[in-house]
Amino acid sequence: MLPEGYSIREVKASDHLPYLESLKVLTTVGEISKSQFEELVEYWKKNEVYHPHVVANEKDEVVATGMLLIERKAIHECGLVGHIEDISVAGHQQGKKLGYNMICTLAEKAKQAGCYKVILDCSPHNVEFYEKCGFKNDGTEMVKRF
Repeated sequence: MLPEGYSIREVKASDHLPYLESLKVLTTVGEISKSQFEELVEYWKKNEVYHPHVVANEKDEVVATGMLLIERKAIHECGLVGHIEDISVAGHQQGKKLGYNMICTLAEKAKQAGCYKVILDCSPHNVEFYEKCGFKNDGTEMVKRF
């Protein structure tokens, strides 16, 4: 359960700065103008693959982010796989189970969409957190950065 006054909702174009600030806890964001962010949100809305969500506080301010991507595969009879990405919680909001609630919500959305599994990548120091969310360590992530 989220703390009183908090909710999980889809991202809006007006979430520009707080959304980016929340992501800075996770990784490098760079400079993204308001118009670029509005275009990005519109792109997400047009493509059924993307399901960006936020946790908002009682003032409707973004304090956490999460993304569910749904991929159609050729395997498992053209089955669907959910990918959870970009989980971040603003530093001053950590410890309120916002990340846990986001993960559980996105995993449930993947299940409701008919995904046969939902996966995510994480750093080794976050494995215990994701295990608390019902995930298990089931492989190794490989990366080639450009």
